Amino acid sequence: MSTNLDAKFTKAFNQISELEETLAPDIMLKLYAFYKQAVAGDTFSYDGEIDVRDAFKFNAWTQLNGMSQEDAKKQYIKLAKSILKINKK
Repeated sequence: MSTNLDAKFTKAFNQISELEETLAPDIMLKLYAFYKQAVAGDTFSYDGEIDVRDAFKFNAWTQLNGMSQEDAKKQYIKLAKSILKINKK
């Protein structure tokens, strides 16, 4: 199952990356957090100085503490599908 999930996750990431529209900041933060949790899990680290934008991103990710990487991939895919569906209209 993980191979199929990984393929769907990669496809969703690529489709979102190719969007020409700018997404709302809250949606971008959710996508970022699910992505980071999916690929890195609970390995939170931050190097260097934090600006406001990076602080929001880091905070969004740390809020997913404890979520499995598999669940994060599923949530990323679900959110990506809803965004792509809306942008097709």
